[in-house]
Amino acid sequence: MKLFNFHKSNDDNRSPNRLINEKSPYLLQHAHNPVEWYPWGDEAFQKAKREDKPIFLSVGYSTCHWCHVMEQECFDNEEAAELLNRAFVCIKVDREERPDIDDVYMYFCQVITGGGGWPLTIIMTPDKLPFFAATYIPRKTDGNLIGMVDLVPQIEQLWKMRRDEIINSALQFTNSLRMFSLIPPVEADDEALLKETYAQLAEQYDSISGGFGDSPKFPTPQTILFLMRYWKKTGEQKALDICEHTLRAMRNGALYDHIGFGFHRYTSDKDWRLPHFEKMLYDQAMMALVYTEAYQATEKEEYAKTAQEIISYVIRDLRSDQGVFYSAQDADSEGVEGKYYTWSAEESEKIIGKEDSGLAFRAFNIRHGGNVEEILGRFDGMNILYRDESVNKLSADLGISAPEFEKRIEAVRTRMLVAREHRIHPLRDEKVLTDWNGLMIAALARASRVFQNDEYYDMACQAANFLLDNVCGKNDHSLMHRFKDGEAAVAGYADDYAFLIWGLLEIYESKFDTSFLSEAIDLNKHLIDHFWDESIGGFFTVADYGEELLLRRKEIFDDAYPSANAIGLLNQIVLGRILTSPDFDDRISMMKSAFSGEIARAPSLFSAFIMNYMVIGGAEVIIAGSMNDPGTREMLAELGHQFLPDTVLVFKPTDTDNPEIVKYVDFLKDYQAREGKVTAYVFTNNSCKPPVHDTQKVLEYLKSA
Repeated sequence: MKLFNFHKSNDDNRSPNRLINEKSPYLLQHAHNPVEWYPWGDEAFQKAKREDKPIFLSVGYSTCHWCHVMEQECFDNEEAAELLNRAFVCIKVDREERPDIDDVYMYFCQVITGGGGWPLTIIMTPDKLPFFAATYIPRKTDGNLIGMVDLVPQIEQLWKMRRDEIINSALQFTNSLRMFSLIPPVEADDEALLKETYAQLAEQYDSISGGFGDSPKFPTPQTILFLMRYWKKTGEQKALDICEHTLRAMRNGALYDHIGFGFHRYTSDKDWRLPHFEKMLYDQAMMALVYTEAYQATEKEEYAKTAQEIISYVIRDLRSDQGVFYSAQDADSEGVEGKYYTWSAEESEKIIGKEDSGLAFRAFNIRHGGNVEEILGRFDGMNILYRDESVNKLSADLGISAPEFEKRIEAVRTRMLVAREHRIHPLRDEKVLTDWNGLMIAALARASRVFQNDEYYDMACQAANFLLDNVCGKNDHSLMHRFKDGEAAVAGYADDYAFLIWGLLEIYESKFDTSFLSEAIDLNKHLIDHFWDESIGGFFTVADYGEELLLRRKEIFDDAYPSANAIGLLNQIVLGRILTSPDFDDRISMMKSAFSGEIARAPSLFSAFIMNYMVIGGAEVIIAGSMNDPGTREMLAELGHQFLPDTVLVFKPTDTDNPEIVKYVDFLKDYQAREGKVTAYVFTNNSCKPPVHDTQKVLEYLKSA
């Protein structure tokens, strides 16, 4: 039986605050704090105006370790809470539930402080104008880091004595932010931009440990996706070498959970040895996609194995009984970061058994006394499992075959997983987010066709249908962002539409069920109608009917996952290729122009957007045939197995007089299976190739494009 620690407050006998009626696990974690928290809404802002108090805004998420630390030090402390309640109206926001609020105020924090992160702390006027920003704040002043008990009285005094000055300054700064966000377009050469993006990424590459930059080290899936496409387009071998080195380093390092699978959020060191242990659905989705594509590009089984292991973790620990996916697992259990994932040598030896202990200790770098030379004594005497390059020679050193070595390691892993299941599990955040589920649906659908796994396909369809049934408006195709405890809430953001559309298009390309294509088309129409910037192009984060905040932003920067505009651009390319409508070409041109000025400043920060430049003008393949024909299934399977990132597949079934796809693409009615055989029609470089029946000939056409 799985036990989950929900990080309850130290005194749950306290009367709850207004967060008790919320659905967000993060807000509920703070429902018994002595801080008089309000959720974001009119009640809080009206109270602030009525009592002439500034707002203390705290933004975080349920699996954030430092959010837990700040709660324990400040929000659950009577002294600090009394000060906060006296000076402010306090609002708590879940960044995963309200990314629009987080985006606006994080932008302010980054501009004013030069950095950001969570917990995010903002102090603002009752009219939502920010005038102070910070991240983690301890209770007492520690060195140069001011403590809450010192900060609050200072802000309180400033508000009383210099309020007009504060308000005017906040208003001027907010207006400056609005102007600063309007970066004019520039003329850009696509080929030059691709080369510059690659050059910057190659310079940032850590040739010793893999990955990019120094510490902390994050998985960078969109960077790897760009580099694999750059290699495919240009033949630049170093681009693929960087990808492979990074993929091996992340998989072997402690960023990866070697016992239960899946990736942690990041490592605080550059060598992938010391992870921050939370696991996010979006990381699993993007990393499963990356390793799947790496297998397509190289046909190396280690990448296929990793992708399938990630998916097995998601299915086991993040998939709900309804077939949709939960958001995350915490870094902490029993109030201790990483306790669930770390091992003493003594416990490990007892679980593994003497026969395999020597092998397992060397394979996973388990040491008596622990393998973590780290700060604060948090992991004293404990081991964080990782593998290094020497593990590849270990079977020879031990005098056993590689298959026998892997068999024994798998037996060890299974025993340790069984033992770990009896520990108190980290918190699982059981809210369902539409955008993150869209990413997981895309990853599952892609994996289903690459690995010819119908179970993955069925799971992708089940999750997609759940969202379409529960968070999608039947009449206007509007989406809700969050589903929890039977309730869909929070109007959808551009990410929700872009990522779910992507997932639906990946499902369509896996089995060519046009019902999913139809849903993608309808959702894309709603996205265009309500999020599109008619003046210069691009998608706003919030719909035109959404809550009005200080800024209406359009996000393009590469964060932990691609931006809505990056995936939105990809969707316009794919839908435009399928539907052959000039409207899509116009939008693609406008999007490239709208963001060109921002991208030109530092193109490597926008690799997810720029990688789509290598899809524009790519190939299209129309397959005409019957799914009952083994030749058709064989051709589709082989094309699905190949790494063809700039190619769009469309299937025209020939065993029915009125195939559904013709309703969307009228000209397909003229495409037939010639000579009673599956027939491929290939279009590259604005030209039509002769129809062929042979898959290898199709691949030759695509290779020569």
